[in-house]
This record gives sequence, C-alpha cells and structure tokens, in this order.
Amino acid sequence: MSISAEPAADPSAPRIEPTADVDPRASIGDGTQVWHLAQVREHAHVGAHCVLGRGAYVGPSVIVGQNCKLQNYSLVYEPALLEDGVFIGPGAVLTNDLHPRAITVDGGLKTEDDWNMVGVIVRRGAAVGARAVCVAPVTIGRWAMVAAGSVVTRDVPDFALVAGVPAKQIGWVGRAGVKLAQQPDGSWRCPETAEIYREADGALSRVEES
Repeated sequence: MSISAEPAADPSAPRIEPTADVDPRASIGDGTQVWHLAQVREHAHVGAHCVLGRGAYVGPSVIVGQNCKLQNYSLVYEPALLEDGVFIGPGAVLTNDLHPRAITVDGGLKTEDDWNMVGVIVRRGAAVGARAVCVAPVTIGRWAMVAAGSVVTRDVPDFALVAGVPAKQIGWVGRAGVKLAQQPDGSWRCPETAEIYREADGALSRVEES
C-alpha cells in the first residue's frame, strides 16, 4: 500500500502525520497511525492497526506485528522483533549493541561493519513499561509485563511480572495485565477475568476452558 502524509480517503489506509519521517521502503499496515515526529526507517515492517506515538523510533528492518502500541519517544532498534499485540511504553528502549562504543580501538568512528547487532524479541501480548530498558539479546515472553523503569538483562518467561535494576520476577500476570492471585490449590487466578493459570517447573500456562 502506498504511504501518504495526506488524510486518507480510505478509512482502512494508514494515517501518517506530515511531521512523521517514514522511509518509502518501509511497510505500514492498514489502519496504522504514525503520529508527529515518529520515524520509521528503511525496510521496517509495521503491521495493521498499530499506533506509533509522537517521537517513536522504529529502526531499519525492525518487524512490528499487528495491533501494537509504541508510545511517545519509545526507541526500538534493529533487529528487534515485536509480535502481535505488544505494548512499548513511553521512553522505553530496546537496545541492539552488547559492547557500545563510538570509535574503534584505532580511534576511527565505528560503522555498521564494526559490530554485530543483536535484537530484543517481544512475544505476543507482552508489555514493556515506561522508561524501561531491554538490553539485547533478550526475549520478553508472551503476555509478560516489564515494570516501568526496569532494566531487563535476561529472558523473561511467559506471563512473568518483572521489576527493578536488574529486573527480577516479582509475580505473575494474566492476559489482562493484572497481577495474579494464588489460590489454595496452588493455581493462579486473574482478579479481572477469572482466568485460571497453573505453574509447573517455573513456567505458567493458562488453563483452557473446556
């Protein structure tokens, strides 16, 4: 689909504000909104019905699934992968460099050829809170929650709630994002949806209704 900064006559077309910087080689899905001063780099793919807030940054070849929200001034550096339904909070950063330096040992300015980029993977439905930093390479599991201001330095399990510097698990959350309450039988219950989850070997899974 072509990208235009003008108001779209087709309500399913992407809405891209005139002050946004979207590379013509990027792909923007139907119904996605790209707000003021956001930047989407070359060969990035942003799925349908996403929202990119003011000043959000999506690096080259980054993949963003459908129904994602990247809040104001969030920074998603290549080669990150965001699955469907991911939330990235205001000012959050997904890094891509294990050993950051501006110059080489010879004093020259580093280029893309001088380091191996590593990415952050955020699985379906997960959320990264405001001003959190995910230090690549890490994977944020499905429906997990990273608390605001946390620094994630290791993988986060599905449904885990992590917080702190460095981030540590402090509980479990359900698909609604609400902290789960443990039940007398050892299961976990969502106070909002009443969904039941069970833990086995440090992993949590939802009990499917029959």
